[in-house]
Amino acid sequence: MAASSPALMVAAAVALGGGLILVVRRLLSNSVRAGGSGLMRGKTVIITGANCGIGKATAAELVKQEARVILACRDQGRAEEAAAELRREAGERGEIVIKQLDLGSLQSVRRFCQEVLKEEPRLDVLINNAGVFQCPYTKTEDGFEMQFGVNHLGHFLLTHHLLGLLKSSAPSRIVVVSSKLYKYGEINFDDLNSEKSYSRSFGYSRSKLANILFTRELASRLEGTGVTVNALHPGIVRTNLGRHINIPILIKPLFNVVSWAFFKSPEEGAQTSIYLASSPEVEGVSGSYFGNSKEEELLPKAMDDLVARKLWDISEVMVGLIK
Repeated sequence: MAASSPALMVAAAVALGGGLILVVRRLLSNSVRAGGSGLMRGKTVIITGANCGIGKATAAELVKQEARVILACRDQGRAEEAAAELRREAGERGEIVIKQLDLGSLQSVRRFCQEVLKEEPRLDVLINNAGVFQCPYTKTEDGFEMQFGVNHLGHFLLTHHLLGLLKSSAPSRIVVVSSKLYKYGEINFDDLNSEKSYSRSFGYSRSKLANILFTRELASRLEGTGVTVNALHPGIVRTNLGRHINIPILIKPLFNVVSWAFFKSPEEGAQTSIYLASSPEVEGVSGSYFGNSKEEELLPKAMDDLVARKLWDISEVMVGLIK
């Protein structure tokens, strides 16, 4: 028993210190969320992966700001559960719509976009939020490595098909949820599908780097249209995104304490997405990268215009936009 007491003392200290940090952070984040009732009234927003985590928290706040929010989700049942909860919280404010979207299927992406273009007269904000994280090597329905296929290619095709509606609704915005882990990624054009070698962590980082390169190239192509596009990193957030990471059972209790103490809640992690989707402060800002609702600098590899352009061209071929 005595041998385990130092570990317990460390855990208690971590929990206490983390609790204090958590209280301060909650106060700060509440001040950020305090404004904006009616800010998004009359605006339509699509959020991918909105049935849980950051996406759901983003939807909750934008509905409270009276937006019409379309939850674009792969799992219809989970989307309906999330929508019911969001409606209870929002009361009479805003509107919630569910549409099925599987970013691992190009056919599903096309079908989703056809439905949106048929039924929605306008689109003010597209939030490319959904993602998979460090999964074992698997392929999408169309044969792409899962992380690159869902995190980059699925959103690439989705955005392409919705650009016309975004332009006709301008001023409008595109928000791309990336990650600080882009720093550890590289775009290897000789093995984009990871068929020669695969690393879960590298695959995720590469897909997040692709998100940023896509954002910057798209911003360049959208100049003068009234449509802006920006990328962000939400920070380390407590979500089920890490379900593929195996944590030893003996370490799990301490990991849970640390995560509750130091990781952001989904509500906190959603703040930069909400800011880029709704704040008047970023009206007209495009091609930038944000963290904690502030613009941040990128590493040179995320600002390489030649790589961004080549990735765009290859992505068009991969998703069938160019034969």
